[in-house]
Amino acid sequence: MTVRIGAIEAGGTKFVCGIGDEKGQILERVSFPTEAPDVTLARTIDFFRGHRVDAIGIGSFGPIDVNPESPTYGYVTTTPKPGWNGFDFLGTMKREFPVPYGWDTDVNAAVLGEARWGAARGLSTCVYYTIGTGVGVGVLAEGRLVHGLVHPEGGHVLVRRHPDDAFAGHCPYHGGNCLEGMAAGPAIERRWGVKGHELPADHKAWELEAWYLAQSVVSAVLLLSPQRVIMGGGVMKQAHLFPMIRKQVQTMLNGYVQAEAITSRIDEYIVPPGLGDNAGLAGALALGIEALGRQSG
Repeated sequence: MTVRIGAIEAGGTKFVCGIGDEKGQILERVSFPTEAPDVTLARTIDFFRGHRVDAIGIGSFGPIDVNPESPTYGYVTTTPKPGWNGFDFLGTMKREFPVPYGWDTDVNAAVLGEARWGAARGLSTCVYYTIGTGVGVGVLAEGRLVHGLVHPEGGHVLVRRHPDDAFAGHCPYHGGNCLEGMAAGPAIERRWGVKGHELPADHKAWELEAWYLAQSVVSAVLLLSPQRVIMGGGVMKQAHLFPMIRKQVQTMLNGYVQAEAITSRIDEYIVPPGLGDNAGLAGALALGIEALGRQSG
């Protein structure tokens, strides 16, 4: 019998649910807005009730509890999203579908998908950024998704303010001192009064955006030494950002990291997702495949 894997890309703005196979092919998908947990999970459950699945992978917006030894494993934790703080996401799904589960952040799922089938295929260490409603960072190191105290929260790394930027910031925790507070989509809109996609490519906004994103990439390069940096999300649909970020990364590193990937092939080093808009859902599929493999092993 053909193996079927359920996949859930649980974003803060929308949910995408799908059915796929072990080769990473998405066979069916549906999307709907992220509303209150009871409404959103009811739609999710209704979708999967119509399908046979051997395992389910969930890549969720966070913060989430990824420690299997924790009494709140599988919960959404300190999110400001109304109704979701302290919600038992994984437990709700398990009660409906008693199959193996993969559970991680949406960005960790995406980096796993990209390493398996996308822009980081064949690499063991890479970083995935999503820059949209918020900023998230997923990390694959030596073939393993990174967890520890909690999970990576790279969207809230501290950044130096651009000397020409007087914006107060948008993060409820860190104001204008963290990456998300200065570079997420809502920060762009609040700073300039319009959404990012409405701003022309030569607008001052993109110089500032590249400045903040490059700082974070430089930190990732120095701390994690990734073999590739993948940057996705709605803000990165502005393709003119990529050369600006690459140039700033080279300038900020100032020759310190002598690796050809940075000194002469940076266009192949800092890249958009190879899976495009499917990165998150394909990553959730990969989580489900791994969960099924653990049970079989």
